Amino acid sequence: MEPRFLLLSDVAAELNVSDSQVYHMVRSGELPAIKIGGRGQWRVERAQLERYIEQKYAETAAWVRGNPLVEREPE
Repeated sequence: MEPRFLLLSDVAAELNVSDSQVYHMVRSGELPAIKIGGRGQWRVERAQLERYIEQKYAETAAWVRGNPLVEREPE
C-alpha cells in the first residue's frame, strides 16, 4: 500500500524535478501541502499530487491547442 502523505523529496522523484522546485511549488501554493510536527515538515497528500498532475495535463493540452505546431515548408 502506498503512503497517503509524501515527503517533498518523494514528490520530486515522482515528477522528476529537483527538491527545490517542489519546495517552491508548495510555498507558492501551486501544489497543496501541509506542515506537520514541531519542525513544520512539509507533506503532500498523494491525492493532491494526482490532482496536480491532472491539472497540469489539462493546462498543457489547452496550451497545445492554443499554440499549434506549424511545420515549415522546405526551402
